[in-house]
Amino acid sequence: QTVGREILLHLIDLLVTSYNRDPVITRLLNNTRIHIMPTMNPDGFEATKVPDCYYTRGRYNKNGEDLNRNFPDAFEKNNASLQPETQAIMDWIRNETFVLSANLHGGALVASYTFDNGNSVTGSLKGYSRSPDDDVFIHLAKTYSFNHASMYKGIGCDNRQTFPQGITNGYSWYQLEGGMQDYNYIWGQCFEITLELSCCKYPPADQLAKFWRDNKAALIEYMKQVHLGVKGQVTDKNGNPIPNAIVEAEGRPHVCPYRTNEHGEYFLLLLPGTYVINATVPGFKSMLETVEIPNNTGNFSALKHDFSFSEVSFGARAASCPKIPLYQELERASSAAVKPALHFMGLLTVTLLIFK
Repeated sequence: QTVGREILLHLIDLLVTSYNRDPVITRLLNNTRIHIMPTMNPDGFEATKVPDCYYTRGRYNKNGEDLNRNFPDAFEKNNASLQPETQAIMDWIRNETFVLSANLHGGALVASYTFDNGNSVTGSLKGYSRSPDDDVFIHLAKTYSFNHASMYKGIGCDNRQTFPQGITNGYSWYQLEGGMQDYNYIWGQCFEITLELSCCKYPPADQLAKFWRDNKAALIEYMKQVHLGVKGQVTDKNGNPIPNAIVEAEGRPHVCPYRTNEHGEYFLLLLPGTYVINATVPGFKSMLETVEIPNNTGNFSALKHDFSFSEVSFGARAASCPKIPLYQELERASSAAVKPALHFMGLLTVTLLIFK
């Protein structure tokens, strides 16, 4: 996407030239690992010989595949042929401990958040596909929107499209199978939103500087949100890190449980408030601890809270989440669980009538 590529190049330049000059950017860089990928689809960009506002050829790679429809999907089987670019991104996500990310698109002006796909389990029957961390995603989307020059106004690119406060649930906008942001959140333990940054996909070159000015503050403020919530390490009685321990906040379980990395580290993005954090090592009693989470984004450090399993000491165990439609399985289980209850209710009604 032309605007996104240009903005990210400007962002790289800003970060490297402002270090030790701008106190906010200096603290951000001192406390944050930042990875920037200016383009995921070089084939599509190069294929666009005649730029046009609504030209769509650039969304496909050389094989004619749309990479943002190419990831494994948690709601239905994605039959698209997995592309090398997609596989490279999946490997990157698996090998890094990403916590927060954004992917940049064009064609609208809005911050869109997960889920892009859905089913009855996530409330899609009501036109909104809600993740367990919906409150955090709304906050992230608004953080970008309200720090952008105009996105927060919610003015669409035409009369058919308006986005209150400049944000939208992805599914509420339109259903999308195989999207990157859902994959990141479910399998990568990384909160990702999609930023649509320009109504025109290929604007004139003389407009690019303005797009950078419009997005500069929003990008910096968004990156600071990686320091929301709580982080820490899970260790054994000898202080050794325990990889693959499940650490989640009660009341918001992920369909693919969030686990510690190879260093025993966990990261949970949560809004300020009181939470019970559950740390679980398979085969041992879970540890439940209440934490009060402040807003630490201004301090560039999430609340730190460690867990130590004094009675356990062992090395890493393999833990993986299958690339099957996990929510599809959950929907089936939920449907099966409901049926006996409905039958029982019917039987109970009949019985009461007889005895009366």
